[in-house]
Amino acid sequence: MLSELSDWFWQERLWFPEGLGWADLEDRDGRVYAKARDLWVALPIALIFLVVRQVFERTVATPLASLLGVKETMRLKAPHNPTLESYYCHITKNPTQSSVSSLCKQTGCSERQVQRWFRRRRNQDRPSLLKKFREASWRFTFYLLAFIAGLAALIDKPWLYELKEMWQGFPVLTLLPSQYWYYMIELGFYGSLLFSVASDVKRKDFKEQIVHHVATILLISFSWCVNYIRAGTLIMLVHDSSDYFLESAKMFNYAGWRNACNYIFIVFAAVFIVTRLVIFPFWIIYCTWVYPVTIYEPFFGYYFFNGLLMTLQCLHVFWAVLIIRIAVRFLTNNEKVDDERSDKDETDESEEEEEEDDVAEAKNHVKKNGPVQNGHAVHNNNHSKTE
Repeated sequence: MLSELSDWFWQERLWFPEGLGWADLEDRDGRVYAKARDLWVALPIALIFLVVRQVFERTVATPLASLLGVKETMRLKAPHNPTLESYYCHITKNPTQSSVSSLCKQTGCSERQVQRWFRRRRNQDRPSLLKKFREASWRFTFYLLAFIAGLAALIDKPWLYELKEMWQGFPVLTLLPSQYWYYMIELGFYGSLLFSVASDVKRKDFKEQIVHHVATILLISFSWCVNYIRAGTLIMLVHDSSDYFLESAKMFNYAGWRNACNYIFIVFAAVFIVTRLVIFPFWIIYCTWVYPVTIYEPFFGYYFFNGLLMTLQCLHVFWAVLIIRIAVRFLTNNEKVDDERSDKDETDESEEEEEEDDVAEAKNHVKKNGPVQNGHAVHNNNHSKTE
């Protein structure tokens, strides 16, 4: 059964236009072509990236965070309470008002104390500023180096300037060493992101990030197998061109460098909009969607490849809305640039409520025991008892 499934999966009519097939990509006359088995190289590269990341975060990112003044906020721990902990872990982290009332009866705590416990417990699960900074600095380093390497690999290629050249001679396109390593490193990096997604900082667009990583891995892998390598290198270059600006803005935001964060974010927003909402759909997708059908009849691989590109474009539009909203708020109201996808610590409200609780408790104590000084009752000697 596995043999039949493999034969069906690799049948030439799914992967190539009519009249072309795997035989056209056999190495000959010193010319080397991409092969599906090459993709296995990306797996050890992904594992290497995971190890290198750990070393980088400890030896480079952590000292850099200290140098830039990344400061941790003190978080009060929720006191041990088995009933509330069980509810938090197994039911929900955000109890309703009726649930809070029920928990008050079970624990003997006031509503304010239960609500405070859940706020503190949620804060405990949120990633620290240092963790966020280290993750952003790792991604910044990779995206910057990947963009420089990709630009160096493509700067002298004709399809960088004339996109129709990417289909010249397709599918018999010789594989260059620079293309091989560009592909394997990018595929290995996104594989490492998928492996580490459980431990990385989780944001509100977590599901969209998963879709993005999976679509990117499928896109890179498929374009490699059918020798869409020229198109693939351009797509990776376009995506890497703006990401390092975002990660650097995050780094300065976590360090409290507000002005640097704001202005870098505006540069990122401009580059993102130009590359993802103009160049990517109107140049690259146009060239992969419209131009190929003038050379050969559409086939499954043609639709699959462009379907993945459209999935990425939908994500680009989703993220562009968030980016534009933040940029407009900053430009019109001069507000601080904040990542809307990130959860924020619940500190201000809880601190105010704790102060109110302290005042209330002090008043109750005075009513019951009279005024105190240094823990002892103060006797009133300014009047005489009337008999």
